[in-house]
Amino acid sequence: MTDISKAVEVWLLQGNLSLLALFLGIVLLSYLLEDLAIVTAASLAVEQTLPTSIALLAVFVGISSGDLGLYMIGKVAQRVRFLRYRLFRYQRARSLRHIVHRRAFMTLFLVRFIPGLRTVGFTLSGFLGVPKTKFLFAVLTATALWTVLIFGSFFQLGNAQWFQQHQSGWVLIPLGVCLMVLVNKLLTKTLLRDTYDRAR
Repeated sequence: MTDISKAVEVWLLQGNLSLLALFLGIVLLSYLLEDLAIVTAASLAVEQTLPTSIALLAVFVGISSGDLGLYMIGKVAQRVRFLRYRLFRYQRARSLRHIVHRRAFMTLFLVRFIPGLRTVGFTLSGFLGVPKTKFLFAVLTATALWTVLIFGSFFQLGNAQWFQQHQSGWVLIPLGVCLMVLVNKLLTKTLLRDTYDRAR
């Protein structure tokens, strides 16, 4: 966890912020560490500091706008002739472009769920000229599913009777971040094993 994301998290949890400040803080935190943003938003909703609908919306806006930002970086890089020439002189790059265009929805949907591929995948989508409507449809669908699943899980856990009786809601954030790191590692090992083996 970076110092900046830790500072933003502490600021959000101090308890005397307006709804707008909490909303913007979660959006900012999602740019730094989106998993931490989801868990923090769920914790704020459990503590009734932030309405559940606003917490969910803040996470969704933060993640999807960050993804769109990566796509736009790729679009800007596409205008650099040197980069275009360096990439497209390779046969593998040309075949990758063909695959991404042909299976844009499935490729982008999977990239959202595989750790470590989001930055490269979404930036390359812009660089390789994936149509913005295809990109947005795939990314917004995957982001909505991911946000609802993770947020909903931690929200339900935080509202569990044991947590309520022992006033242990603060445990959700470190527990949630550790759990998501483990899930990310598991996904990386299982989904990307074949890719790594072929690359060796």
